Amino acid sequence: MSLVMAAVGVAMAAAVAAAAPSLPSADPNAPDPFAWLEDIHGARATAWVEKQNARTAARLESDRRYEPFRREALAIFTAKDRIPDPQFLGPGIANFWQDATHVKGLWRRTTLADFRSPAPTWETLIDLDALSTAEGRNWIWKGAVCLPPADRLCLVRLSDGGGDAVEIREFDTKAKAFVAGGFAFPTAKQDVAWLDAETLLVARDWGPGTLTRSGYPFVVKKVIRGRSLDQALEIYRGSPDDVRAFPRVLRDQAGAVKAVLIGRSPSTFQTEYRQLGQEGWIRLLELPRKNDLRGWLAGRMIVQINEDWAAGVGHRALGAGSLLAYDPGTGAAEAIFEPTASQALDDARVTAGGVLASYLDNVNGAVDIIAPANGGWTRKPLALPKGSALAIRAADPFSNHAYLTAESFLEPTALWEVDAAADAARPIKTLPARFDASKDVVEQQFATSADGTRIHYFLVRPKAMKFDGTTPVQMFGYGGFQISETPAYRPEMGKLWLERGGAYVLTNIRGGGEFGPAWHEAALREHRQRAFDDFAAVARDLIERKVTSPRRLGIYGRSNGGILTSVAITQHPELFNAAVIESPLIDMLRFSHLSAGASWMAEYGDPDVDADRTFIARYSAYTQLKPGVKYPEPYITTNTVDDRVHPGHARKFAAEFEALGDPYLYYENTFGGHANDADPQLNARRWARHYVYLAQKLMD
Repeated sequence: MSLVMAAVGVAMAAAVAAAAPSLPSADPNAPDPFAWLEDIHGARATAWVEKQNARTAARLESDRRYEPFRREALAIFTAKDRIPDPQFLGPGIANFWQDATHVKGLWRRTTLADFRSPAPTWETLIDLDALSTAEGRNWIWKGAVCLPPADRLCLVRLSDGGGDAVEIREFDTKAKAFVAGGFAFPTAKQDVAWLDAETLLVARDWGPGTLTRSGYPFVVKKVIRGRSLDQALEIYRGSPDDVRAFPRVLRDQAGAVKAVLIGRSPSTFQTEYRQLGQEGWIRLLELPRKNDLRGWLAGRMIVQINEDWAAGVGHRALGAGSLLAYDPGTGAAEAIFEPTASQALDDARVTAGGVLASYLDNVNGAVDIIAPANGGWTRKPLALPKGSALAIRAADPFSNHAYLTAESFLEPTALWEVDAAADAARPIKTLPARFDASKDVVEQQFATSADGTRIHYFLVRPKAMKFDGTTPVQMFGYGGFQISETPAYRPEMGKLWLERGGAYVLTNIRGGGEFGPAWHEAALREHRQRAFDDFAAVARDLIERKVTSPRRLGIYGRSNGGILTSVAITQHPELFNAAVIESPLIDMLRFSHLSAGASWMAEYGDPDVDADRTFIARYSAYTQLKPGVKYPEPYITTNTVDDRVHPGHARKFAAEFEALGDPYLYYENTFGGHANDADPQLNARRWARHYVYLAQKLMD
């Protein structure tokens, strides 16, 4: 080779290197080329977001299907014949309601008897639309903490824009007004508990050095009415390396305080409880750290344990997933519910006469009433629809009343009223059908994952579907935090997708809670790949059975599911043609430094620890995108005011696609928070964009 040719070759190589995009690296010392997008409200980042939004809106919102989709979704979200979600408020029922007229919503109440009627008469307590207008704020409802059992005084939680940080104000439900000079706390991530009408226990941002790495409080103080926050008395201080600390007050069925507790969470799934005594002493309760405290009944704490508990003083060996009656005075404990291998305890709520325990059996719902009797406990199943997703909506610890919902993919939601004293339930309200389900059928199937594990999934498909690979399929997954995915009625999915000939798949992959704590732990930390393998196994099963094909298969996931979907398209781009990646975690080598990310290290590992960084780097999609690979065009979307999962995750992933010159869509809502559904209008536009994108990619 001549010197001239060699020189030309070197020059060409240099030109190619110069033209190659700068991409993120797993090397902790390498600069992040898109770090500037983590500046949430920075001018450069904001300009980039506005440009991306305009580009994506031009494509999706100009599609002929967008406006019909938006109208249909809005009609669903604002329908006046929706079932009001009940919450007990003193002797009556409260509900938070949004519709076309009340976009931000009404907090309202009615009587127990009137709630049973087809058209209850509601009394407005707070009109958030009027309050927002009067105060020039974008108030989003985040609930209320009331002083039981009368519930006259309530601490109302309001978020300006929908983030997790809230402002707290005291409200008098009898006067229907905020209390002048009452308890008030400025915006922060905070927890409050009533000790009595004059005293609160509060965990919040008390100033520099009082928040954990995760951004949650670790200092709990006693706040007395009429005194300033500066005069609050510190009663507990945890560690900045904890996830958080919070107060909890347990009352008996007469409303008397039985236990004042401080919870300390050293990690996402662990909580230690310390009991406060009359003289200010604190005693650590002997319970497994992985627990969920459900309430107080018959002189016992009702506690779900999520890890095995070896035999000790006052109790035999107890298995993970059991529900216990625990005596905090003696440490004695007995199991009142123990799941079988196919079961998983989902929820437990206390009424005056017993505990409602909802659980899954092969991902189908059931509810039992467990009651104290003759020195022991009885357990009786409620007669409820089979093959449904069952959820306890409200339970009154001061009466025998409770409400739960029953629903399935094709059966509209029904609200059931429970009489715990009579071990009986009856339906009192049913949602009208929102889509034509007569042409569809539901199947529960399973796929075999890479390590041989059976992975259950539900398939909702047209009855007349041909097994030729031509059916458009939307596949959903989550696989984290012991959250169970169940066969719920999804009106917008049915109307915008099933009615137009699409099929829907719900996966029950490891990391979730469908089969109890062990199912969750199977995909923790260094075992995370199992969840990704499970998801891919379902996709392959659908393709091999000719339910669909890669050309017609799309995936959807949000939050933790955003990790799943971003990994799915980077590890298996050949399997999918669409991916909706919403409010996602993606940059897993920096997640612990963004927003509340440090609180999830028990789930994923700590990327600042070399051994953990090694296994996280193998899947973190942000550093796995490669030039020259044909990825499915993703639709990446998030929210500016998401203070739980930093919008930088989504922004930087989209910017990486942009740098590679690969097709992608990006859209960022400017309010709504992590849930991204703060009002029905926002939600209707959100789902219309989702389904236009899926239709373009999978149906056209």
